[in-house]
Amino acid sequence: MDSVLIISNMDKATGFFADTLKPVSVEHIVTVSNCGEARRLLAQRDFDLVIINAPLSDETGENLSRHISSNLMSQVILVVKSEFFDAITANCQGDGVLTVSKPINKAVFWSALMLAKSAGNRIKRMRSENEALKQKIEDIRIVDRAKMILVSCMEMTENEAHRYIEKQAMNQRTSKRMVAESIINAE
Repeated sequence: MDSVLIISNMDKATGFFADTLKPVSVEHIVTVSNCGEARRLLAQRDFDLVIINAPLSDETGENLSRHISSNLMSQVILVVKSEFFDAITANCQGDGVLTVSKPINKAVFWSALMLAKSAGNRIKRMRSENEALKQKIEDIRIVDRAKMILVSCMEMTENEAHRYIEKQAMNQRTSKRMVAESIINAE
């Protein structure tokens, strides 16, 4: 976990969260005191984890936590009063928000923190795999476009065009995509 945003209007709670994060080796901890500041900051940059100590001065924090969890890549821990815990958990769990009841039990908060870290790592890995798959799809699309150019302009069959692109890639020691791009650019 590289960066954490703590949203709390209570200095004691902010200190508790910051102290609890020390063993996790968080590089950047940013603190704000209300949802308005948090929304402005989140529009500018991403955080691996957002901890919201509800309620805040300008809103409860529930809507913000759901928005962050649904629309951003950040993991969210929402700390709420015990009398609202069940209702807020029911509302937020579908969006992936982890809720913790006040008064905060350090062991429970630590468990929520480790769950958030684990889920964040999994999401990062899936995002990386997704980007790799998008790249492969784009490569295939470009190679197919080059094959169609070879079929139409050079009167090759599709298999001949495919073999031609592969052979050029091997001979030039480049990727099939680079060969395909040069064919497309030469057209």
